[in-house]
Amino acid sequence: MDINYELYKVFYHVATSLSFSEASKQLYISQSAVSQSIKTLEKKLEQPLFIRSTKKVQLTPAGQVLLKHIEPAMNLIARGENQLLESNTLGLGQLHIAASDTICRYFLVPYLKEFHKKFPSVPIKVTNATSLGCVDLLEQGKVDIAVTNCPNVRLNQSYIRKMVLDFTDVFIANSSYFNLKQQELSFRDLTKYPLLMLDNKSTTSEFMHNLFLSHQLELIPEIELSSNDLLIDLARIGLGIACIPDYCLKHESKDLFILKTLEPLPRRQLAVSVNPNLPILTSTEEFLNLLPTL
Repeated sequence: MDINYELYKVFYHVATSLSFSEASKQLYISQSAVSQSIKTLEKKLEQPLFIRSTKKVQLTPAGQVLLKHIEPAMNLIARGENQLLESNTLGLGQLHIAASDTICRYFLVPYLKEFHKKFPSVPIKVTNATSLGCVDLLEQGKVDIAVTNCPNVRLNQSYIRKMVLDFTDVFIANSSYFNLKQQELSFRDLTKYPLLMLDNKSTTSEFMHNLFLSHQLELIPEIELSSNDLLIDLARIGLGIACIPDYCLKHESKDLFILKTLEPLPRRQLAVSVNPNLPILTSTEEFLNLLPTL
């Protein structure tokens, strides 16, 4: 099917902004030109791509399918353009990483520092998202590398380049509020206390809920947040028992301790992944080489 690339370009901007007027601003063309391009594309594809309304538009099921394929292609073209335009970076291009704020703070910072010291002219961009969201960004070609928790239901094995950290989830509490330091608690015992967890959009929450279900237990957190640092803060003031990765708590402090559990907590890993369908930039390879391998 012979369809002009410009039609797909207009479709992409409308589909990502869900607005004809916003797409016209991004493309520097009139709104009527945007509308006509979409009509032409729909006619060529013989099906509607958008449901029109007065202010915003919505994608039809066909439009959603098309966007799933067009978005990675647009991002791939943008990657190629950026690599060619950034001649001042000695051909390395930029480095764009997706990772959660926890992984950035407690794992990535020293490696980003080392990379920046070695290649000071290479732009570094970090996008924060959940581990599940990071895989989506990688699949869409919006980032070069994703550093995520593993196991991860969204992460295909073909994406994983290397495992870089082995860790265990731990339960922490303030001894002033929970006199449990010398005790060994079963998972069933833990469910009787107020538990502080990451929200259900995280791989950690999914992992822990499945773990408790495997012991015929329902995990019902007292508080769910999007930040491990906040979980630590709330555990410190005695609001409950927090579940965090062990690398977030380098050592027990005077007010926080790690609870002993009767059942072992399975080990997990941090996985560094690339999109096998996209070319690997030199900057990506250089950064991968700085990271440890389990």
